[in-house]
Amino acid sequence: MSVAVKFVIIGGGPAGNTAATYAARLGADVTLIERDVLGGAAHLWDCIPSKTMIATGGAMSFADRISGMGLSHLDAHLEVDAQRKRIQDIENRLKDHVTELLVSQEVRLIHGTARLKGPHAVVVETQTGLEELEADAILVSTGTRPRIPAWVEPDGDRILTTRQAYPPKTMPEHLVVVGSGVTGVEFVHMFASFGSKVTLIVSRQQVLPNKDPEVAAALEDELLRRGVRLFKGARAEMIERTEAGVAVACDDGRVALGTHALLAIGSIPNSDGMGLEEAGVVTDGGYIEINQHCQSSVPHIYAAGDVSGKLPLSSVASMQGRKIAEHVMGIHTREHRHIDYEKAASAIFTEPEIADVGLAEADAFATGRKIRVTKVPYAATAKALINDDPGGFVKIISDPATGVVLGGSIVGRHAAELISVIALAVTANLKVSDIVESCLVHPTLSEALADAAE
Repeated sequence: MSVAVKFVIIGGGPAGNTAATYAARLGADVTLIERDVLGGAAHLWDCIPSKTMIATGGAMSFADRISGMGLSHLDAHLEVDAQRKRIQDIENRLKDHVTELLVSQEVRLIHGTARLKGPHAVVVETQTGLEELEADAILVSTGTRPRIPAWVEPDGDRILTTRQAYPPKTMPEHLVVVGSGVTGVEFVHMFASFGSKVTLIVSRQQVLPNKDPEVAAALEDELLRRGVRLFKGARAEMIERTEAGVAVACDDGRVALGTHALLAIGSIPNSDGMGLEEAGVVTDGGYIEINQHCQSSVPHIYAAGDVSGKLPLSSVASMQGRKIAEHVMGIHTREHRHIDYEKAASAIFTEPEIADVGLAEADAFATGRKIRVTKVPYAATAKALINDDPGGFVKIISDPATGVVLGGSIVGRHAAELISVIALAVTANLKVSDIVESCLVHPTLSEALADAAE
């Protein structure tokens, strides 16, 4: 009788719990260690609360424009305590679901803080003491935490990190957001929807500096239309409390005044103090370097999720977890597809919603690659007019010689859902003709996909 592979996982976020359940189904003896909350702190304390608040803000925005659909105006307002309870209820339901799934697969769960003790041992500090576990394979999926620069000290009252704003103790009258990446613009949209005045500190010359300029411009136009103030080309270097709230000083001499300030300037990996160096695991800036199998420099020690330094997306983390389980159990020796991070779809839940996948138009031009770009406005679809929400567009990037879909961007309502069609085409090397020849439902926004492909 063969002995089950002992698989120890540190971190119960999307990567860890997916690896645990999948490996357990394949016959591994799995132990999962989590110090905070099963389901992942970044997932349940960042992603879920923010998207819940954005959904509420979206409902308020819809109420503001409902007269365009032949209905009387609705005067919606936010109830902060009810919103806080709604977030907690959703978090608890998701956490319970993850726990039930792990228990059903006979995964051993330990609540505690873990560190490596050499390459094949994990020490866990729990409320009752220390426990040492032997492992044939180890997965480190400990995530990240908000980055806090030396020039500011968040107080959880007026100067907030992202995790102190779901929702904050008091709703900001005027919020100054530092950071114009994905997280920053989502907070801008969220609080603007709630009626707060918002100033956004943009260190470069466009919001979303790593996105398609046309996409970023569409978002900027909407933010300006809603009264958001942009400090472009300004880098925050100090935040101070004032009698009225906060003052954010920028390197170009400008000062943004508000009642609250929010830091959204990236994250740092949760890898310090874990014994990685002693175990021989190579890191770069705290992120664990991995190969195509998510193996670290020590082959039986894996890393996944945000701590791996790859795309910080829950979907990517879950896929890494699954691939790691397959590798640990030897299934990769059969048919196995490596993760292609360049083909991972992503979305930004602003208004308008933004989603993209694969090759970007600007990147293709920068490298001199020949591409075909086709774009169709939402306004060309009946569904967008029916919804009284015609803003946005679908853009598809394809190879002019073969017609293979290389990438795409969507700006507008339900972009995060619609991008799945383009993502499938990119992953499966489908052609634009495959999309054109699909009989899509009418009237729907997805018809813009076929129109753009044509």
